[in-house]
Amino acid sequence: MAEKQTPNTSNGIEACAQVIRPLVAIVGRQNVGKSTLLNRLAGRRIAIVEDLPGTTRDRLTANVNWLGRDFTLIDTGGVESKGSSIFSDDINRQVDTAINEAALILFLVDAKDGLLPTDQDIAAKLRQVKNRVLLVANKADNDKADLISAELHPLGLGEPITISAYHGRGINDLLDAIMEHLPQIPSAVTDQPSSSLKIAIVGRPNVGKSMMLNQLLGEDRVIVSDIPGTTRDAIDTVLDFEGQSIILIDTAGIKRRGHQGEGVDKYSVIRSLDAIDRADIALLVMDASELVTAQDLHVAGYLQKAFKGVIIIINKWDLTKTLNKSEVTSCIRANFKFMRHAPVLYTSAKDGSGISAIIPQALDIYRERLKRIGTGELNSTVQQVLARHTPPHKGSRILKFLYVTQAEVNPPTFVFFVNDVTLMHFSYQRYLENQLRQNFGFNGTPLRLVFKARGK
Repeated sequence: MAEKQTPNTSNGIEACAQVIRPLVAIVGRQNVGKSTLLNRLAGRRIAIVEDLPGTTRDRLTANVNWLGRDFTLIDTGGVESKGSSIFSDDINRQVDTAINEAALILFLVDAKDGLLPTDQDIAAKLRQVKNRVLLVANKADNDKADLISAELHPLGLGEPITISAYHGRGINDLLDAIMEHLPQIPSAVTDQPSSSLKIAIVGRPNVGKSMMLNQLLGEDRVIVSDIPGTTRDAIDTVLDFEGQSIILIDTAGIKRRGHQGEGVDKYSVIRSLDAIDRADIALLVMDASELVTAQDLHVAGYLQKAFKGVIIIINKWDLTKTLNKSEVTSCIRANFKFMRHAPVLYTSAKDGSGISAIIPQALDIYRERLKRIGTGELNSTVQQVLARHTPPHKGSRILKFLYVTQAEVNPPTFVFFVNDVTLMHFSYQRYLENQLRQNFGFNGTPLRLVFKARGK
């Protein structure tokens, strides 16, 4: 049974990315403009860009379309000389993975800086796959292409394509060159599924989110460290789970407002919140050794306001010796009263225990979010609910329900038409939501209840 729930990683991310869209990886040393180029080619700001070496650490992806053809672009962390930072080995390993996966590699160098020893080291590695490499000279803000070409000739990777990712100069030429070097893919294969379940892994820093993503994928897809804040961007990864296309989004830890720094730190939190907004379901990851913090409640409150499906995950359960699951669950229910619909799972991202239950649980919640109740059945049930508990009133005026309909799914949205919206009390609204759950389910997802006056 456990084997059935194992993600298909042998042809998961690679199959979805390479068969559906060819992969194009951007590699180079630090601060040559890789993230700026990703944003320029994608046509929107995906990667955090800052004039600081090492801002990008993990592989970021974006789907790009040019002249009717699609490819997936991968940004990588800047290659470092061995031992130059605590993350250098991890970053270089991620770059190696991107090179192995990519159908085409954009080797980005800085035309202003000229060749540095790190460029020579990267080129030595890329010459082994020369037929899959385009040499790109960035920050070429003038027309001295001949001088740039002569300086880069020792790399042995052919004529460079000169661009300015920041100003957009030469980008069309680069895209044309990419099209020439990419393999042709039949149009029948390039069609992606119309919809994919999007799952965001969220929580405060250092609760094990990136390690959990790696466990779900069955590979070291993102850098894992005990240092809080290692993940800075929201990273999308495609997973094929028993034929179901799922997008997993690893996010930076969401810090309390007073603890957020400037620059990269600030934008990382913004990206995390954006990731929540575009997700269907969030995995709220908490540390079993530190339950329950104010920041856990803050993140949960944001998920509730965004009407996202939620699974509460108590991670690092392997480190606890004295805690009892039933007692911890009672503690969670007591603190997260506004989220009693969310299931609670106990996991260890370190040894993998409990991880296999996450995706099946998320798929169950996704089905609940897509559930639609017929108007006739809904109104009949609501009339019975109203008869059991008299609606609120003010003086001689009593709240009357004319009819109700389900307007949307994902999240399930119910519109109640009443005689006077001002007569609605929050306690009665909570009663209606509880009754809808009791009669129709909707496990794991908030319900959006909208009240409208007659004729509006």
